[in-house]
Amino acid sequence: MSRVKILDKTFETSIPEAVIKSKIQAVADRINRDYEGKNPLLLAVLNGAFVFAADLMRYLTIPCEISFVKLASYQGTTSTGRIKEVIGINEDLSGRHVIIVEDIVDTGLTMRRMVEALGTRKPASVAICPLLVKPDRLQVELDIRYCVMEIPNDFIVGYGLDYNGQGRNLRDIYTVVE
Repeated sequence: MSRVKILDKTFETSIPEAVIKSKIQAVADRINRDYEGKNPLLLAVLNGAFVFAADLMRYLTIPCEISFVKLASYQGTTSTGRIKEVIGINEDLSGRHVIIVEDIVDTGLTMRRMVEALGTRKPASVAICPLLVKPDRLQVELDIRYCVMEIPNDFIVGYGLDYNGQGRNLRDIYTVVE
């Protein structure tokens, strides 16, 4: 296991890139089956989901489109509890199948707000596809149809996830070492 120092914290490899990609491929295979004959819109949540969204989209063989939305609820290593929409959705979602592509679902509050906001735009369906879920931290019930991996309640970086803006470029996922 390798270690990296980011700002004032040390992180250790917890999920290698090869494992991440094989699990994304498995989820993409399910999406390919479930959305065969449809043209879903992947709605990737910036900044954290951009790496995951790119890899997921490359594994999809069905016709699909992608767009981005930016929401913020984290500051440093903890959720602020305040959710602010920074960049909105410009596409007409009426009658569309929407797959929300998110880096991590922690408390679920951000995702619940996003699902509620999308519901007002009359999509045909909304599915949640996070790279990571922390089941022990969930505070609301969510129908997470396409979870790539569940993880414990550790603070992580890499593969698009950051610590105060740093570490997104790491190929593996790293867990903070206390």
